[in-house]
Amino acid sequence: MSSTDPQGLQAFPDELTTREEWLEPFDWYREMRDEAPVRYDPGRRSWDVFRYDDVKTILDDDETFSANPRKADDFEEPEGMGQGLIFDTMLFQDPPRHDELRDVVDDAFQPRALADLEPEIRGLATDLLDDAVAGGADRMDVVDEFAYPLPVIVIAQLLGVPADERDQFKEWSDTLVEASSADEGARKFMERQQETQQEMATYFLEMIADRRENPQDDLMSRIVTAELDDGSRLSQEEVLGMCILLLIAGNITTTNLVTNAVRCFADADCFDSLRGDEHALTTAIEEVLRYRSPVQAMTRIATEDVTLRGETIEAGDRIVVWMGSANRDERRFDDPDTFRPDRSPNQHLGFGHGTHYCLGAPLARLEAKVALSELLDRLDGIELADAELEPTRSSFIYGVESLPIAFDANE
Repeated sequence: MSSTDPQGLQAFPDELTTREEWLEPFDWYREMRDEAPVRYDPGRRSWDVFRYDDVKTILDDDETFSANPRKADDFEEPEGMGQGLIFDTMLFQDPPRHDELRDVVDDAFQPRALADLEPEIRGLATDLLDDAVAGGADRMDVVDEFAYPLPVIVIAQLLGVPADERDQFKEWSDTLVEASSADEGARKFMERQQETQQEMATYFLEMIADRRENPQDDLMSRIVTAELDDGSRLSQEEVLGMCILLLIAGNITTTNLVTNAVRCFADADCFDSLRGDEHALTTAIEEVLRYRSPVQAMTRIATEDVTLRGETIEAGDRIVVWMGSANRDERRFDDPDTFRPDRSPNQHLGFGHGTHYCLGAPLARLEAKVALSELLDRLDGIELADAELEPTRSSFIYGVESLPIAFDANE
């Protein structure tokens, strides 16, 4: 998972406020790369950075560009239970604290550790497809019936929380990554965000207390009982924040990766060429991560004055790096606005870069590979159904709320 400012300060740029603009922001990205690769947006009180080399440089320099939003000049500490917990997670910490926090869970997300999950993920994908085609159905919503429930169930099982509460998890996750809307108003938006964080805090505090007394063979118990190098343990706030972070990160990214993949494969008419070819599918998933990155942007805070492309960014300024633009940069990729399922090499920034490279990238790749492989094996003649796509309501997560498809089912 990647970051935006949880205080709602990274609202949509004016250029991306409509449905059509956020569904296809890539023309605007290209214009910015050419005409204003580094620009200040006074309405959002943020700098925007669009070119590949600049985005990668910023993500690779933790000393000059901090992930900690508390270092912003205009940061205001949230108040109340559950508020600001996310700031204490590794997502918003710089080394060395980031590394100490990440080490607690890093082993659980290594490819070797995840390999044992593959049969379980495949069985889950099969069950979801069974339900989708039951009764001879020839249409399904990729998001609601497949791409959303699969990763939520997987991360819930890893953490040791009841998967049958996944609808509540999705509601919480969606709320916390939403961007504010003009219709709702900033105050009401912030109140809803705060209420959601309080609900999540109450829910997880009960489970954390139970794991302290009765550790189990799950990731939450590992987090609760972990001993750091100096012999200390994570604070209750850090444990709580990490559980919330993993739950959100464990489902949002994969849901949109799988959904965006189906959208890309349909537009490129490459379902048949990928079916039954694991290597081709793996390569195509990397192209999805470049072409329609599930995470389009991350936020950093300048810790000192720095000049970039002739612009002076001052210490305490907020910077939004647009990975979705970097991944379409013609200075880095040949024919970047064409989806090439066999593109290789493909050094995209879909999972970020540097210290904060996405912890869950191996899990997201595994889930996407298994889910899409099963979908291709089970369904023939896949086509996007005639529907008006609605983008996810987030200023950094990129996907669609619903993706109906038509198909012929293979029993």
